[in-house]
Amino acid sequence: MVNPWLAMAPGTDPAERSRAVRRAHEAFVADGSVAATVRPVVAESWRRSAHARVPLESTVPIDLTGTELEEYRRAHPLARAMPVVRELLGGIAEDAVHLFSVCDDQGRLLWVEGHTGLRRRAERMNFVAGARWDERHAGTNAPGTALTVGHAVQIFATEHYNRRVQPWSCAAAPVRDPHTGRVLGAVDLTGGDHLAAPHSLALVRATARAAEAELSAARPYGAVPRVALTALGQDQALLVVDGRRTRLGPRHSEIMVLLAAHPEGLTGERLAVELYGERADLRSPVTLRAELSRLRRLVGPLLVSRPYRLCGPVLTDVRAVADQLAAGDVHAAVRAYRGPLLPLSEAPGVRRIGRTLEDALRRAVLDCRDGGLLRRWADTPWGEHDLEVYETLLAVLSRDAPGRQAVLRRTERLRAAYGLGASPAPAARPLPVTAPGPAHAPVPGTGAAGPVPHREGRRPLPAPGTRA
Repeated sequence: MVNPWLAMAPGTDPAERSRAVRRAHEAFVADGSVAATVRPVVAESWRRSAHARVPLESTVPIDLTGTELEEYRRAHPLARAMPVVRELLGGIAEDAVHLFSVCDDQGRLLWVEGHTGLRRRAERMNFVAGARWDERHAGTNAPGTALTVGHAVQIFATEHYNRRVQPWSCAAAPVRDPHTGRVLGAVDLTGGDHLAAPHSLALVRATARAAEAELSAARPYGAVPRVALTALGQDQALLVVDGRRTRLGPRHSEIMVLLAAHPEGLTGERLAVELYGERADLRSPVTLRAELSRLRRLVGPLLVSRPYRLCGPVLTDVRAVADQLAAGDVHAAVRAYRGPLLPLSEAPGVRRIGRTLEDALRRAVLDCRDGGLLRRWADTPWGEHDLEVYETLLAVLSRDAPGRQAVLRRTERLRAAYGLGASPAPAARPLPVTAPGPAHAPVPGTGAAGPVPHREGRRPLPAPGTRA
């Protein structure tokens, strides 16, 4: 069986493979069709790239530079693993004319090292520290796609969505926190066609595992929670118990989120209402007991009953974001927020927890009036249609600020889409930066207080073409 994560089977002619995929890419761009010659992982990435409207020929944006970049990567967990990454990849990259890089979980390159001449070539397409190489900004590429699918992958030449990147080939593997299972970033090898061989994929996977081992040894066990639940930005939660990772199904994910948010426990009737809402009926308790029985087989003694609750503390990414908000660290909260809580869930309790957390985080971003934070929020799937964020960002930016015209155009398009007409043209000047207000109201379901302003803020309008 051919490994679907490898770009080419042994013995394949790279030149012919590149030509075949280029023809398939041109056909996809023309009419959306995908030829059988394209690997499924690449075809799915092309579709995501097209849906995100990634330009076919563009240079990726740079998010972090100078002191901000230095401070960010100094504080990043992967900084502790860089010595072992350099030991494994540094010599190989220099001798074999490769580059190796490490990015964070948002696809921001934090370190790019290797052959000097190749680095100068890569700089022309902004393959540099601080640049965004996630799929939404760069299209199909090894680090961005590895982060999206959660698996090591090779991307060969014309498999790249962005034509400017097609002269390159790369292999990348995600790196996870060994105690929580959360993806911290990815390691990547970038170079020529010779990287589309099995050894490069094996090498980045081995380096990622070595980095995880280094992180496991670097952190005292007593400081690590025994149980962790990750559910932001994904449809199926990841449960980690003493280092053992379990991907939960949708219903079990909802149950675990609700029980983690209510450490005091929930009765069967209350849990049914939180899960089924108005759809709860006489059959719901029976259905729920069956679901809980199957869940108990997965998590063992962690789940107890009368009332249903989790035995012991559970670290959740929801709680982590809420705690950072309560501490007034909005930058850290935005970095930790990976998207809506179980976005496909219709469980009323789950939707309430997720909506309350996102509303508190969004309001904190607006109240900070920090141009960087506002840009970062606006540049996400959950912020790209948020007119109030764009209008606030427009007011914060000075007239000569880089990218202000793009923000203005986007703001006007949103106002037109919402039928609001052209916006007034106030004098553009930087507004004073204010710290978020003190924590007032608790974020329901987290036990943490989040900054909630006294004044009533506007709710974001729904995305154009959707129902409120």
